[in-house]
Amino acid sequence: MSSTTDRAEIEALLQKLARAHADHDADAIVEVYAPDAVIFDLAPPLGRRGMNRDNVATWLAGWEGPIRIDARDVSLTVDGDLAFISALTRMHGRQSGEHQDLWYRTTMCIQKISGQWRIVCDHSSVPFYMDGSYRAAVDVRP
Repeated sequence: MSSTTDRAEIEALLQKLARAHADHDADAIVEVYAPDAVIFDLAPPLGRRGMNRDNVATWLAGWEGPIRIDARDVSLTVDGDLAFISALTRMHGRQSGEHQDLWYRTTMCIQKISGQWRIVCDHSSVPFYMDGSYRAAVDVRP
């Protein structure tokens, strides 16, 4: 398969993931991940394996209306059955009546498994203030 086709399939996977967040579709979110994917996301613990559908559904239920996921400065490299993505990601929507708007850093490794691209490692992070407070810098914007 050509790199152009692979890139289009990966971009479709990322669009599906963004749509699933907007639609609160836990099954569609879990589906784009490999069952044993390494997850380093924003919530504790420091890391885990796989996306748990019930945990995803519980998190989605805490949002009112669509959760918007947008990315910029996206870098996508495809080499055979592996792809690497880095981006600045914006997540925004409503929680508990408040508008939430957060930028964070995303790094993903995607692998073609049985002919389908799946996320095998997903690492999200926010910077923290180096002033001794160790507060997450959730107010930083690109």
